Parts: sequence; structure tokens; C-alpha cells
Amino acid sequence: MLYVDIPTPTELAALVAARGEAFVTVYLPTTPETQNIDAARTRLGQLLKQAEAKLEEAGAAKRTIWPIAGQVHDLMDDNDFWAHQANALAIFVTPERIVTHRLPNHLTEMVEVSDRFFLKPLLRATTVPQHAFVLALAEGEVRLVEVTEGEAGVEIRVPGMPKDAASAVGTASVNSRSYSGRIGGSEGQKVLLTQFCRKVDAALRPVLAGRSEPLILAAAEPLATLFRAVCTYPNLAERIIEGSPARVVAADLGQAARAVMDARHADEVARLKDLYARRENEGRATTQLARAARAATFGAIETLMVDIDVVVPGLVDEETGAIQIHDALDATNYGVIDEIAGRVLANGGRVLGLRRGDIPEGGDLAAILRYAI
Repeated sequence: MLYVDIPTPTELAALVAARGEAFVTVYLPTTPETQNIDAARTRLGQLLKQAEAKLEEAGAAKRTIWPIAGQVHDLMDDNDFWAHQANALAIFVTPERIVTHRLPNHLTEMVEVSDRFFLKPLLRATTVPQHAFVLALAEGEVRLVEVTEGEAGVEIRVPGMPKDAASAVGTASVNSRSYSGRIGGSEGQKVLLTQFCRKVDAALRPVLAGRSEPLILAAAEPLATLFRAVCTYPNLAERIIEGSPARVVAADLGQAARAVMDARHADEVARLKDLYARRENEGRATTQLARAARAATFGAIETLMVDIDVVVPGLVDEETGAIQIHDALDATNYGVIDEIAGRVLANGGRVLGLRRGDIPEGGDLAAILRYAI
């Protein structure tokens, strides 16, 4: 099972707001396979040297660089930390503290130094789920399958999970038409299956506690409807994998789940493109970088879509939102699009990290405004 700790909105807001003399951001590909994690630890040491070189080039004092290096070295030496990883690791470090987030996404290696953190790669994990769970629910079996980007589905052991419906409710069969008290017939079957669903939900609670990934249900009726009625997990997906999942292997369930996730994402992208077109006719949408920067500075952006693969080096004026474009990123500037995204989040807007093909007009970004400016 991937160990994932995607930042909460409060944690993300804190990263957005943070400013200081020397902030280092590292994105590092990792693996959940503990026996193969040493390569990532070694690579982190090499990326740290790059960060130190960038800090020295920018004129940072050694008393500023040493605490940053010390915290990263302490992290590299923490065996317990490296034993629980996902597909990527985001590291945010200042002379005073270090923050890490283990992510399900496969992210490109990167190290940046500035007076603020570089957050745009993180937005893909916080806005477009690439990690989900499938509950394969049938009368004769129950399984939980983890689904990650680019990986086959993997079955997860859930302590206390009922083996099947009959054993969960203490009967030989949930399909008996005979009566025991008031339980019998089709109504009695519904009562027993509902009890079964409640026990499945109870077993899932400790495993999914504190998580935000979608839970995709794979079930036939009436179990699909019955489980939905008693499920306490707040992120149960509306779309389901229809039909009985009995004897469907985990890899096939994972493939079906990715189709559900892709469809959910496509639905949202289509909705936003339609909204963008309507708002553009009202003067409340733009793909212009300069206009979006001004709108973000004044809190006018409701929803921002950004290309997660593009970096535009430069600066954004703190008061006016005017932009300066530079030739390359260095320790004295930052990503302009990243800064625009941060200002949108700080003003209560929504930011989605997307691929260029999903952004209206194929731009680096597209902004839907609260009001015309």
C-alpha cells in the first residue's frame, strides 16, 4: 500500500504563504518498494548539492546553507521514513524547518531555490486524483484494491473484513426464503445484506481514516445501492464499476477504476471548458499571463487551470501584479505561473494542475474570473 500524505488545504495554504531568504524545493521520484529505495536516497544527496550550489551562487551565507543541508541529511538517515514511500516525494526546506509530502503521482525530478516554494508540480496531486481504492463487493467475497497512476491494481489486506455476506451475518445463506422472526423473503434478504454492508464499512474505516482518495465501488445490485446507503467514507465516487466483481482479478479492477477516474476527470474538464467559454463572452475569462497575474493579485480569479509541465521564470509585483519574464529560473526569481497559482489559492480560489490539451485554447493557463477586470 502506498504511504501517501497529500497536503490538506490548510497545509497547502501555509506552503503558499511562506516567504524567506532561502527556500529549497525538491521533487524526487521514489518507490513504495522498500528494498529499492536506496537509489532515491542517494539521488536526494546529489540534488542537495545542486541546491547548495544555487544558494552559494545567489550569495546565501554559509550559516543559512548549513541548517538546510543538515535537515536534509537527517532525513536521508531516517530509515523508518524511507521504509514508507509512494511514487514521488516533495520536500520543502528552509533554515528553520523541513516539510515532506509523499505523493502517488509520478513526478519529474526537480530542485529549485528561491524566496518561496515551487508548488505547481504538487498541484497535480491535490487537484487531479491519480490514486484511488476499489471496493469489490459481492455476496461471496469482499476485496479492497489500490489503484495508482501507471500501475496494476494491488489487493490490500483489510483487518476484520468479512469473508462473505453469509458468514458476516451468521447464516448459511442470505438468499433463504424461509422466515426467522421478521427476517425472511426479499425484505429479509435486504436486511441481511445491509448488515453485511455495514460490517464492510466498519472494516474499511481504520484503513481509509484521514484519506482523501476516491473509493470506487465495484458491485451489482442490490449491493451497490445498499452499500452506498450505509457508507461513511466521504469520498465514495458517484460512478461505479458495474456488475459483479467476483473472480475479477485486481489488475482488471484497477484498469476499470482508471477508466472511471478518467471519465470523472473528463467530465470536470468539459464542464470547466464550457464555463470558460461562457465567462469569456462576459469578459470574465483569460489565457493571457499578464492579465491573469493582475487578476490573481486582486483576488479576482475563481478557478485557475495551469499546465503542470511549463515553467515561466520571472517575477510578479506584489502590489500591482505586473510581471517580469526572465530567461531562466535562479535563486532570485521563481515560476510566474506558480506564483499566480499561489495567489489564487491564498484568495480562496481553486487551482487545477492539468495537461496542456485540457486547458482552454491550449494556453499555459486559463483563468475563470469572479468579475470582469
